[in-house]
Amino acid sequence: MRTAPALVDTHGRVHRDLRISLTDRCSLRCTYCMPEQGNEWLARTSILSLDEVERVAAVAAAAGVTTFRLTGGEPLLRSDIVEVVARLARLRGPDGPVQVAMTTNGIRLPEFLPALVDAGLHRLNISIDTLDRERFRSLTRRDRLDDVLAGIAAAAASPLTPLKLNAVAMRDVNEDELVDLVAFAVGHGAQMRFIEQMPLDAGHTWSRERMVTREEILERLSSRWRLAPVPGRGGAPAETWTLDGGPHTVGVIASVTAPFCGACDRLRLTADGQLRNCLFSTTEFDLLPILRAGHEEHVEREALDAMLRGCIIRKLPGHAIDDPSFLQPARGMNAIGG
Repeated sequence: MRTAPALVDTHGRVHRDLRISLTDRCSLRCTYCMPEQGNEWLARTSILSLDEVERVAAVAAAAGVTTFRLTGGEPLLRSDIVEVVARLARLRGPDGPVQVAMTTNGIRLPEFLPALVDAGLHRLNISIDTLDRERFRSLTRRDRLDDVLAGIAAAAASPLTPLKLNAVAMRDVNEDELVDLVAFAVGHGAQMRFIEQMPLDAGHTWSRERMVTREEILERLSSRWRLAPVPGRGGAPAETWTLDGGPHTVGVIASVTAPFCGACDRLRLTADGQLRNCLFSTTEFDLLPILRAGHEEHVEREALDAMLRGCIIRKLPGHAIDDPSFLQPARGMNAIGG
């Protein structure tokens, strides 16, 4: 496929990262993401097929996207997940082969990991908010901590590096475990990353008062380790610090108190084919009519490329969470893609 001009918005940000949600379904029911019952799942007929995901990704790669991160819901619930990885891993852009990463809860990793590695997966992020069994059950409404820990152990023993573990820091929930979580990550050769809780829950119950801030996280960690900032963040969502001079590091994604919108290089594609230029966007760009119109290949590619550029050109300078006019997206995090 021929290359296309880079995906640049009106603020000069070059977009090189596409996050692809493969499903809105999940094996857990984390309180900050979705309700325990009564979820309105996306219609199966609206979910992008394997071929459709590949066609969108190919156009994005030709325009300079170098990283595809597979998310959900839980991406390992897709029965064709190994083939999704294999097809994306074969794509090339102007700068060479693309990278394929995945964010998962880890529960099905022992089952799929060897095949995912063979298919060309490059990196893994695994979510784990607590090491306490009762707390895990309360937070996720499922008794699956052992399965998550087994998935982390399998990932740590695999060639997929660097392994990153993600936790949402929540007041009166797991803020007392931050040091323990970092120590756990270090013991598995992984980087722990703490995420400020964001207004993305399906129930719209988020409040700033319950969010543990970047500064609070760093203060707690400083009681155990000497922290030194790592320079050269670029467009990465996490700021990182070395622990006692390294080599181990810890990251903080402070989307609320220290937003990194000015360096954002990400786009998002929902499982039902909606393109989003920001995690907090209330506007979506529907790719399904293009993908299912039966166009000739070159016509479809041109239409998808135009939609990508139209989405990016409308990207705002920031998410404006602190603005009184801010509106929380109608979709929850599981339907947008983590």
